[in-house]
Amino acid sequence: MQTVNIHEAKTNFSRLVDAAAAGEEIVIAKAGKPAARLVPMERVKPVRRFGMLKGKVHIAEDFDAPLPDDLIAAFEGR
Repeated sequence: MQTVNIHEAKTNFSRLVDAAAAGEEIVIAKAGKPAARLVPMERVKPVRRFGMLKGKVHIAEDFDAPLPDDLIAAFEGR
């Protein structure tokens, strides 16, 4: 844990935010007394809900069929 005064915190704010984002806890002091704490944000893992796109996505029957020769040639730059 690192303690800095307000003036130093203002001068080096970007560096302190980077340190906090890396997991370090920084205490900001005013007149030598702790006044605030700079800590990293908690990572919120998004909740995955299966079936959210049901009925909204259509996959063609021939999705995995071979591509026509002219389209393959276009992809290959021929």
